[in-house]
Amino acid sequence: MRERPADISDTDVSAALDCQWALTVQELSYLPVGFGGHHWLAVEQTGSRWFVTVSDLAAPSRPLPELPAAMQTAHWLATEAGLEFVVAPVPTRAGQVIGSLDSRHALTLFHYVDAAPGRIENPTGDGDRAAIIDMLARLHTVTPQGIQVPSRPFELARRQAIDQALASLGVPWTGGPYAEPGRELLARYERPLRQAFARFEELLYQVREAGGPYVITHGEPHPGNVLHTRDGLRLVDWDMTAQARPERDLWWVISDEQDAVRYSWRTGWTVNKDALELYRLHFGLEDIAEFLSDIRGPHQETADTLMSWTELQHTLESIAEGLKTA
Repeated sequence: MRERPADISDTDVSAALDCQWALTVQELSYLPVGFGGHHWLAVEQTGSRWFVTVSDLAAPSRPLPELPAAMQTAHWLATEAGLEFVVAPVPTRAGQVIGSLDSRHALTLFHYVDAAPGRIENPTGDGDRAAIIDMLARLHTVTPQGIQVPSRPFELARRQAIDQALASLGVPWTGGPYAEPGRELLARYERPLRQAFARFEELLYQVREAGGPYVITHGEPHPGNVLHTRDGLRLVDWDMTAQARPERDLWWVISDEQDAVRYSWRTGWTVNKDALELYRLHFGLEDIAEFLSDIRGPHQETADTLMSWTELQHTLESIAEGLKTA
């Protein structure tokens, strides 16, 4: 998130790191990066650096009830399954993969990786794409043992937010500065959005009928979550990890038949093109639901609400364009 949380101070974060991880923080800097969580760079007196994330477990637009299980899965993948590319959380002194600031906010600690991520909107180069496909093949062929991996159903978890927004197009939206522009924007895209729902249901039926494996997936292996280090690529942000069809990850990186063949050769599974389209559409519709929740609810004009407004425009346009080529 770009904006500091109003109800969390640096002192709160430092105290929690000291109490739960025994870290003596000399310097704590807020990092205006990412979307959905708040991040800090913590520097100890020894010079060791740590990446700190605070997650709102009850955020209405992006709830994370399965965060503990997701982080436990990431930790197991890194320590037990031997996947060196997984940037996993560091357990607390009590052995928990996440700590807490209070009953609503979770605290997660990671070793700081000195590498710049890409940007989600940037295309993935051929070399990186091949390396990411290979990473995903290794991830997908791991058999979980002794852990409870969250599961992600095909259905849209937040479709109700879109349905409610569509149903309220005839009355003013009064949540804040982006509310009325959002209503006007959604009215322009109402038809393609309803077409997207129809296409989603069609793909959902086809993918279910075709069957296929369920595997551990990352959920968002886009360039913004890939770090280039001296030791190779690293994959961060495992908040959304879950058991699902492989295509939940693959739609981000499969660009042609050669990519699909590469993955199939490493796993023995055929890539389902309908499932690629399904998960692409799923991601876009879930994002629309989140952005609509942000701008329909009470809000001020901030860097974060501006991002929600901007991304809502881009995502609606992208889905409309995608329907033309489907």
